[in-house]
Amino acid sequence: MMMSEVHKVIDEAIESHAQSLQELSGKIWAEPELCFQEKFAHDVLVEYFSTHGFQVDRKFKLDTAFRAVYKQGDGGPNIGLICEYDALPEIGHACGHNLIAESGVAAALGLKAALQANPLRSATVTVLGTPAEEGGGGKNMLIDAGAFEAMDVCMMVHPDGENMLAPVVLAINFATVTFTGRAAHASAAPWDGVNALDAAVNAYVGLSTLRQQLKPSCRIHAVINEGGTSPNIIPEKAVLTYYIRAVTDKELGVLKEKTTAIMQGAAMATGCQVSTVFKSDRPAFYSNMLTNERLIDSFAAHWQSFKPVDPSVVPNRVWASTDMGNVSYVVPSIHPTFSMGCKANIHTREFADDAMKPEAHAATRCVAKAMSAVGWDVLTDESLLASVKEAFEQQLAQTG
Repeated sequence: MMMSEVHKVIDEAIESHAQSLQELSGKIWAEPELCFQEKFAHDVLVEYFSTHGFQVDRKFKLDTAFRAVYKQGDGGPNIGLICEYDALPEIGHACGHNLIAESGVAAALGLKAALQANPLRSATVTVLGTPAEEGGGGKNMLIDAGAFEAMDVCMMVHPDGENMLAPVVLAINFATVTFTGRAAHASAAPWDGVNALDAAVNAYVGLSTLRQQLKPSCRIHAVINEGGTSPNIIPEKAVLTYYIRAVTDKELGVLKEKTTAIMQGAAMATGCQVSTVFKSDRPAFYSNMLTNERLIDSFAAHWQSFKPVDPSVVPNRVWASTDMGNVSYVVPSIHPTFSMGCKANIHTREFADDAMKPEAHAATRCVAKAMSAVGWDVLTDESLLASVKEAFEQQLAQTG
């Protein structure tokens, strides 16, 4: 079967479901759910896959995760696809996870159609519904539970204001810092107090001061969550939360040590006790993304063939963080971003609005078709799969 014929099968299959895919995405968009609370999204996605010929495991490893599988023949590669569907507090689907869910479903439908058009071809299409990307680390938990072990490759896409084939996805860790002092009357006997808020303020300033010595690709963001209850009481407790990001897990480990020292110094300067608790004891909670070059080359070629809404590609630049980075350390993976034809940036109310526009759904179907075609390449070209795995091993060795 010629690639042009495969493209035609994929294109027709996905476009034939365009209306139902948009409705599915719209349902998820209209009912935004925070991490680990995505019961509605889980249920509508499971129902959709069940009615379109996939074997579905509800509540797979986690209460709001699922697995949908289409298997043809015996053996063959296992192509992994990802659906995300959690939302953000207050601003809903401002990261466009409704479109990520749509793209995973559409890509699975396209690849399934290509397989059915070639009944002698053996392969498995596995879609994982992965909750809690927004800070919960759902994929990390699924990795620990062995959910990715059978996959040969794994793919997902992310809506954005720009098309980037291999965005620089930063490693990240989160810290919650609690300073404990001693309460006292702020006027009658301030000398009896130990001011926890002063410690938090010093810590915040210390983080800000550190920025001038950081590489341009590193990031620190912090807020003071708690700093006392009344001005006439010396605050006995203050809480500060901060995020650190770096290009690699190794660099993040160095940044983790430096910021921890700042917290200790702020406590020492004010006479407070300090507790610094990171989301992960490892350098990174979310690892940096190891984009597989062989897979992304295949994606780029197919994506342009399907005439994207916005065909321009910008140079890869520092982007955000995601638990897909952790997946890329256990299976060859890609995570390109795609333009919806709109100019809003992620994590804004405007982006949430854009994520339901017709052009956003058209762009989503286009990248889904490209993922389907990459899957077809992998399951029909043994040399490609071998080179994908070789490149993956080389990447792991370099991170060592």
